[in-house]
Amino acid sequence: MSSNKQPSEQHGPVDPAPRPSRRSFTAEYKAAVVAEYEAAPHGEKSAVLRREGLFHSHVQEWSKARDAGGRPANTNGSATTTARLSRAERETERLRTENARLNAKLAQTQAALSIMGKAHELLASLAESTDTPPPSSR
Repeated sequence: MSSNKQPSEQHGPVDPAPRPSRRSFTAEYKAAVVAEYEAAPHGEKSAVLRREGLFHSHVQEWSKARDAGGRPANTNGSATTTARLSRAERETERLRTENARLNAKLAQTQAALSIMGKAHELLASLAESTDTPPPSSR
């Protein structure tokens, strides 16, 4: 007896989509995409991202690395660049990150206090406008 099944049917279904591999980008490609993205008019920036199959976070990360004076970081993770930094550089970077976080929190707190002050002024003016002399009871 011989089997009429195809070889793929004998061993189970074949995976139609192989496991994707992590993409990596060259420094030249990153620089070109960032330059093109920044030069694009306001309504066409997302078209650049769609065409290249990228996310906004890619361009943000690459332009931040460029502005910091270094080469754009690998998209495979920053473990290799962190390992190369000295202890003092790592501490400096940690403090800069913490400082930025605290400055953002301070700005948020100041905005909330400003809003609370304005709400207090509004409520006080409303209370004053409703303070009318009691009607005489004659």
